[in-house]
Amino acid sequence: MSGNRVTATVFLLDDEPGMLKALTRLLKAEGFTVEAFTAAKTFLESYRPETLGCLVLDVAMPELNGLEIKERLTRSGLMVPIVFLTGHGDIPMSVQAIKAGAVDFLTKPVKDTDLLRAVRAALQRAAEQRQLISETALLRQRYATLTPRECEVMAHVVAGQLNKQIAADLGAGEHTIKVHRARVMEKMGVVSVADLVRAAERMGIGKSNQ
Repeated sequence: MSGNRVTATVFLLDDEPGMLKALTRLLKAEGFTVEAFTAAKTFLESYRPETLGCLVLDVAMPELNGLEIKERLTRSGLMVPIVFLTGHGDIPMSVQAIKAGAVDFLTKPVKDTDLLRAVRAALQRAAEQRQLISETALLRQRYATLTPRECEVMAHVVAGQLNKQIAADLGAGEHTIKVHRARVMEKMGVVSVADLVRAAERMGIGKSNQ
């Protein structure tokens, strides 16, 4: 986790200055980089999507509540992992927060150990999301190198069709389909059909052909 402490940022959003100061002191003492905000508008204007980090978010914010902020981030395509804090949490709100993708939902006054555990889990999720985005971008680059015919063959392969079925559908010889299929596997950097299917799922390709 030391790598996360160096490169990741913990964003704090709480309208209570005293709470912000206490959380900032705790997290900085543990080696985290911290950016603290008392207003949702300021955070939303300042947040940089390229920053690897997580958000510790008070549910009861005066402008937008925590769940509304989460929805706004999601609509903007921002995948920052969130740890919710509340001074008056109840079961329905907790369930709603978790369903909305929260890493954790903690009640104030929060224990130091619970907050640190939740923040580390959120940063781990952020790192995994960043890795997934990077891998998907690489798959899209590889997919862009396929010829139109190879794209057609790939769509049929991930739909579960055999070479002879693909050949019949595309009006080509089975040997030709084998050649295209081999080139697809090579260009996509995969060694099995299962890997090719997973790659297609990552990119959202082939679903309409199934």
